[in-house]
Amino acid sequence: MSTPAVHPVEIPAVLARPPPVVRTKDVQGMPGTSLGLVFRVFQFVFAAISLSIMASTNDFPSVTAFCYLVAAVSLQSLWSLALAVVDIYALLVKRSLRNTSVVSLFAIGDGITSTLTFAAACASAGITVLIGNDLDKCDVNHCKRFMSATAMAFLSWVAVSPSFFLNFWSLASR
Repeated sequence: MSTPAVHPVEIPAVLARPPPVVRTKDVQGMPGTSLGLVFRVFQFVFAAISLSIMASTNDFPSVTAFCYLVAAVSLQSLWSLALAVVDIYALLVKRSLRNTSVVSLFAIGDGITSTLTFAAACASAGITVLIGNDLDKCDVNHCKRFMSATAMAFLSWVAVSPSFFLNFWSLASR
């Protein structure tokens, strides 16, 4: 029986380093980034403006589409404000929000609120066209306010769409 001529030598603990952790760079617009915070602020501001315009009229409860718009932008403004606070916290403590469960929650929430806001804005736009163009009753209604609130709801949807797509893309690319 032969014995090996070379004996294995253990590497001292000082020289043995763990392999470097390679992290992908956060894409701007995702949660926890400065552009993501800008998207959240715009979502909140546009939804809050739409809500305040509709609340300033006294006859919006008489139309179901306008009630739906008020409910949708209320939910959108609360969701956007909550996630803006989370983004601010993540930026202040320099924390990345790339956890799968967090990104899943953000993607699902953004998907639901964006769908509700878009559907409510479309329904309200249809009613404003009906009141303004087809019935010619803008002089007895608040057509300009309804149109402004609907436009702000569409802008809120435009601001939430990149957040949803970036979260969904990040989730799908894992």
